[in-house]
Amino acid sequence: MIGLRCGGLKWGFAMTLHATARTHGDATIVECSGRLVLGEESAHLRELVKGLLATSKSVVLDLGGVTYIDSSGLGTLVGLYSTAQNAGGGIKLAHLSTRTRDMLQITRLLTVFEVYDRAEDAAASFKTSAR
Repeated sequence: MIGLRCGGLKWGFAMTLHATARTHGDATIVECSGRLVLGEESAHLRELVKGLLATSKSVVLDLGGVTYIDSSGLGTLVGLYSTAQNAGGGIKLAHLSTRTRDMLQITRLLTVFEVYDRAEDAAASFKTSAR
């Protein structure tokens, strides 16, 4: 299990993102909680996922614990998707809050990402899409 924790205070708000990676079958699930925003949070998540892509081409970002995401956070998700594609892998999203789902809908990113209610279902879908 791999994890990261980055944080600090900015304008009186805790700016912390927690991410923990675990394997499920052939995929890696990264469970995220906190705020996915511009700064160290996004940078650390990018580094974690890039490192995971070296060993697992199938990555699920479980965003169920993400309480806030800004445009930079959306940019991070798109960048990770592109990085995974270039490495011959894939990124799928799971467990989106209503607000995050709405943001992806407004920005039309729901047409880019495969989204699942459960991270385990997203992980299992890699196996079926490889057939």
